[in-house]
Amino acid sequence: MGLKSMLSKPFAAFAVWRINRWKNNAVNAQQNILESLIREAKHTAFGKDHRFNTINNYNDFKLHVPVRDYEGLKPYVDRVVAGEADVLWKGKPLYFAKTSGTTSGVKYIPLSKESMPEHIKAARNAILTYINETGKTDFVNGKMIFLQGSPVLSVKNGINVGRLSGIVAHHVPAYLQKNRLPSYETNIIEDWEQKVDAIVEETVHQNMTLISGIPPWVQMYFDKLSEKTGGKKIAEIFKNFSLFIYGGVNFEPYRAKIEQSIGRKIDSIETYPASEGFIAYQDSQKDKGLLLLADAGIFYEFIPADEYHNENPTRLSLGEVELNTNYALILNTNAGLWGYSIGDTVKFVSKNPYKIVVTGRIKHFISAFGEHVIGEEVEHALLTVANEEKVEITEFTVAPQVNPNEGTLPYHEWFIEFSAAPNDLAAFSKKVDLALQKKNIYYFDLIEGNILQPLIIRTLQKDAFVNYMKSEGKLGGQNKVPRLSNDRKLADGLEKYII
Repeated sequence: MGLKSMLSKPFAAFAVWRINRWKNNAVNAQQNILESLIREAKHTAFGKDHRFNTINNYNDFKLHVPVRDYEGLKPYVDRVVAGEADVLWKGKPLYFAKTSGTTSGVKYIPLSKESMPEHIKAARNAILTYINETGKTDFVNGKMIFLQGSPVLSVKNGINVGRLSGIVAHHVPAYLQKNRLPSYETNIIEDWEQKVDAIVEETVHQNMTLISGIPPWVQMYFDKLSEKTGGKKIAEIFKNFSLFIYGGVNFEPYRAKIEQSIGRKIDSIETYPASEGFIAYQDSQKDKGLLLLADAGIFYEFIPADEYHNENPTRLSLGEVELNTNYALILNTNAGLWGYSIGDTVKFVSKNPYKIVVTGRIKHFISAFGEHVIGEEVEHALLTVANEEKVEITEFTVAPQVNPNEGTLPYHEWFIEFSAAPNDLAAFSKKVDLALQKKNIYYFDLIEGNILQPLIIRTLQKDAFVNYMKSEGKLGGQNKVPRLSNDRKLADGLEKYII
């Protein structure tokens, strides 16, 4: 056992002791966070405009601070981007995390000197809780890879700007620097395919023990490694690879293929990081719920998803949530995001402690005919049948077809890239459709009432989604394929890849 392995166990035990102090008092921790945020931002432009000096409790807060998305906060963000201080949060941000917006183009998410350490602490604690629970420490002596965006930062009015993963690369603790790959020279390669090729060359002969990244891009790395080594499984290439850390998308659609690529079962940790804050991570190998970080500089609010588009939706604090209800997640952060709708939906699977699963995106649904089918429902329907039929999915997305050929009913069109296709596509499609009907009563009614015909699956060529994302300039990094669309933009782009 190396020195790092020896030291990691007491370090992990201490970290878990500190986590348990707020984990078992999460509602009180949230109350303290709200009071702290209001106090610290009272003299900002936003605080003055929203009468923070009169806010004494959560009900006051809801009266003065409306729920907004990025577009709603943009007038304030624009002032921060222009270099003005004390707008959303005291002083100026340390960084802007640059992300792609659907309506606003580029989004600039502020990261403050108070919020930045929370990103690093959460990532570290996810690993330390794993060590404390399992006692496994050998991986800390090997090489670790974090597939991420370029760490090269630009400067906008005196503030560094970059992708979140690239910014985080500048804050990797010193005790991990020697273990960390890829090299800086490889990490700054902008073209994702060239970058992955370079990472393969740099890592193929290393003792890789921990691999982390967004599942579809990790799969690309695995595919290239296998190709480089004449078809070897990842477990053959990296004999000591023992921990996979992932986030950004639901892992389940990718699980079968990634596990097949690895060649054996290994432990994994799911995380829920976002540019707006590190929200949750899996703190136990015994269940899949993610521990909501109630003491990380974020005050959370929850809106029942079916009320989200109402004029005055119900807003709940942590102590008011119920299990197994779909909520739109709202953030108030120590970087100056207020009543901020991040766009994700979550569901609580435990309240002691508070644990969530991410169920989808509030804007990613299909309701072209009033069915309001959500991501969790399509994933459940597809994966349940795929597991029964020993079918493997590389990637998929669903869109409505509201203008079918004359004389036929509208339908949901599923675009699927299979790594192991069904023997009978028609029978497979029928089973998936019936599974979706069981999950969504409105969809069932539309099928039964002959408003919709059953779903139709389009089988796509190998690498269809990779090639599509490349054509859109969104290959790699933090970019993800949306599971559901209420329009035809993505569907139309994929039509040329249909087999």
